[in-house]
Amino acid sequence: MKYSGYILLAIVWLALPFVLERHAIDLLVFCGFYAVAGAGVGFLLGQGGIVNLGQAAFYGLGAYSSAYCTVQLGLPAPVGILTGVVVSLCLAFLIGRPILRLSGYFLALATLALGIICSNLFYEAEFITGGTLGIPGVPKLSVLGFALDTPTKFYFLIWPVAVLCVLSMRSLMSSRIGLAMQAMRDAPEAAMVLAIDISRLKLWMFLISSVLGSVAGSLFAHYVGFVNVDSFGVERSIFFLLVPVIGGAASPAGVLVGALFVGLVPEALSVLGDIHRVLFGLALVATVVFFPDGLIGLLKRLADTCIPARRQALKMEQSR
Repeated sequence: MKYSGYILLAIVWLALPFVLERHAIDLLVFCGFYAVAGAGVGFLLGQGGIVNLGQAAFYGLGAYSSAYCTVQLGLPAPVGILTGVVVSLCLAFLIGRPILRLSGYFLALATLALGIICSNLFYEAEFITGGTLGIPGVPKLSVLGFALDTPTKFYFLIWPVAVLCVLSMRSLMSSRIGLAMQAMRDAPEAAMVLAIDISRLKLWMFLISSVLGSVAGSLFAHYVGFVNVDSFGVERSIFFLLVPVIGGAASPAGVLVGALFVGLVPEALSVLGDIHRVLFGLALVATVVFFPDGLIGLLKRLADTCIPARRQALKMEQSR
């Protein structure tokens, strides 16, 4: 009974690609990208109280690194993905040390500036990024010789990656490092008294976030087969921030729910015409106002309410 819910979710997840249309599966794949990149933003926000508005920079670095290495240099895809991770780590280390000394709105503005600078660099560095023309012809990924050349095949890659990210975050949160992060977030003065190196801890969290953004960007590049600067603007960083805010930043699993919300709800509302953007904005506001713990908090409350009631009904039936 304890794991019946997880088993049901796994069965639904396995069945979806075989009952949905290609367009719907494509949307779910993009939701997977949002979940991986959003997991990094949610990790910083939920565990460190850090608002990161520059995740699109690392998303773009991962995408361009994979595209350049595979298309221009002819290197294997794993090399391109690893290159994106290394480049993102280097940038996060160099930028993170000074800007993470800030806090509050100033830190958020600093990460926003990072996203703007990188977006302009992607546009200007035509010899690497192709400028406005981008880099076409990015090859499809293959796993053990099995080409992931359809949305259905890629679906079975991106979502296990997203779930693995969530499980890794949960494992980290339950460790001693996770307790140190919670102390830093809730009582920074007390954390300093306990000899917790806050600046170093923030930097490590920023590095982890950059890796997740880079991996998501690399997978995105190999899926769509084309990389263009329009995909890595500041609005993309805001989009990634919405994922944990809507889903619930305090819970790693919240990014999965948030990614599905921001990826599927606009598409569902698009049938109403141009007003769908306004309706989506209203839905975001309503979610933040009425569900401050995010949608994952709402689901947990519903489960806590329904499961005991169901158990009580079963006991009454058995007693009869």
